[in-house]
Amino acid sequence: MTTFTAGRTPARPGLGVAMVLLAGLFFAVNGTVSKLILQSGIAAQQLTLVRATGAFAGLLLLMVFLPGSTKPRLRIQRRELPLIVAYGLTGFFLVPMLYFVSITRMPVGIALLFEYTAPLFVALWARFGQGSPVRPRLWGGLALCLLGLACVAEIWGDLRLDPIGVAAGLACAVLLAVYFVLGERGVQGRDTISLTGWAFGVSALAGLVVRLIVAGPGGWEPLAGTTADGVPILLLAGYMVLFGSIAAYLLIVGAMRHLPATSVGIIGMIEPVIASAVAWIAIGEHLNPAQLAGGALLLVGVGLAETARITQPPPAPITHEPAPAHAPVPM
Repeated sequence: MTTFTAGRTPARPGLGVAMVLLAGLFFAVNGTVSKLILQSGIAAQQLTLVRATGAFAGLLLLMVFLPGSTKPRLRIQRRELPLIVAYGLTGFFLVPMLYFVSITRMPVGIALLFEYTAPLFVALWARFGQGSPVRPRLWGGLALCLLGLACVAEIWGDLRLDPIGVAAGLACAVLLAVYFVLGERGVQGRDTISLTGWAFGVSALAGLVVRLIVAGPGGWEPLAGTTADGVPILLLAGYMVLFGSIAAYLLIVGAMRHLPATSVGIIGMIEPVIASAVAWIAIGEHLNPAQLAGGALLLVGVGLAETARITQPPPAPITHEPAPAHAPVPM
């Protein structure tokens, strides 16, 4: 039996940058949308299940009906299974669930600042986990990140940030780093749609099991309601699935065909900035001057850490059979 691989598409860095920026916009708006849904009474785990199930259903339709060979998209080789399961559980189940917990206890912008320390953990993993050489600016980046987080948390005051929210945000960052590392490996062997689709499938299955264990099948009534301003919750959930999940994840995974994971992480740091602006306009959340300064220090520190990695270009994978079309993401 032959191994399905996605083939090597000629790198187009400009397209990769555009894809990451658009994904950042979708993710940023999704932060406020998700918080509004959570305020209706839906639990973080429930919202994770809704998001994963809807995204998996949409991507499964794409896998089946897009032009090209369907079987390679639907088939999972036994040796691929551990990576897909790990990728789905970390980046598609635990990361969004912890993020939802975080934004219920902290402003969206602050929650994202904690989450976006993930590239720092990627760089530290490269240095200590893989023994890869790094540039000295990694340590300057680490110092700026710690200083920035101290300003965001206002450690000189009464530590008003919720400790559970902070813990969820930091755990989310660690798992997001794992997501970046696994995603960079995953796109070497599968097309964007099937990799993302099966990862969401793993997330949906995990969410269903957890939901049945924790609370049983009920408790979905808030989905039929509206926000305080009369916006249907189902409409917000539709945005979360279509744009904040399917489109955004496909754009990020697709961008990794044109840019290294480090570049994707750096450009993606625009998300906390946009998310803070959207949350300020839509739901009145704002950061004080110390937190804004801390956020700026944190983003600069993450940028230094990202560019501290010294990476070698990966070898081109061996393609055993033609790759299917990769719509709707332009390549």
